[in-house]
Amino acid sequence: MMKQTFKNTAFYIFVAVLILFSVFPFYYAIITSFTHGGALFQVQYWPKHFDFINYKTIFSQDNFLLSLVNSLIVATITVICSLFLGITAAYALGRVTFYGRTLLLLSILAISMFPQVAILAGLFELIRFFALFNTRWALILSYTILSLPFTVWVLTIFMRSLPVEIEEAAIIDGATPWIIITHIFWPLLRPAVITTGLLSFIGAWNEFLFALTFIRSESLRTVPMAIAFISGASEHEIPWGIIMAASVVVTVPLIILVLFFQRRIIEGLVLGGVKG
Repeated sequence: MMKQTFKNTAFYIFVAVLILFSVFPFYYAIITSFTHGGALFQVQYWPKHFDFINYKTIFSQDNFLLSLVNSLIVATITVICSLFLGITAAYALGRVTFYGRTLLLLSILAISMFPQVAILAGLFELIRFFALFNTRWALILSYTILSLPFTVWVLTIFMRSLPVEIEEAAIIDGATPWIIITHIFWPLLRPAVITTGLLSFIGAWNEFLFALTFIRSESLRTVPMAIAFISGASEHEIPWGIIMAASVVVTVPLIILVLFFQRRIIEGLVLGGVKG
């Protein structure tokens, strides 16, 4: 009994330390976003008063609001492209038998292991060849390439787990592959679609390296670029309060999305691991 109580206590202490380690940086960013001036350099874990001047400064800048819109557009279209290509590819890899299917699936997974900087030069040449440099489509293309391997892998695992009898009955009734995907498999794939779509959205929303490389116009900057280019009153001054306020504004929508879809995310990851 004592041994079990000790194990439970140690486990909860470990979880508490892990949560504190994960949440504290964001909590301190929130606290910092409500301070300015000399108070920024004073260590305090709860502000004496909440000053919204940093948030007023952020939302008074048209470029920052435009960067939010740019990130939303790019991330949304990236999710749509990733899911469309991912679902159709997963149907071919999961339900259609052809030579080299396993090798192709492993190759798709291996692509995701390359770091971004390793493919940056080749992707830059590809984007320049198609005249997409300094356009939103450059980011959409690069982000889709980044998110597609994981999307295809997860959806293929789910696609393979679906009963063959359902597909056979639909084929007998004269259903085409597109009808099978959109009307029969789509409701069953919803947990995996939500999981992969949300992860693709978060990846596109937070990506910085490709955006910094492929975008030059200030009006096309995404949120990470907008935060990186925030400057103070002088060349050597770093406006930490404004940067923290911008970071909080950017992070809160992602937290809301994750909390709203958390059950679907857990269901998609767990079922994919069990059935695969």
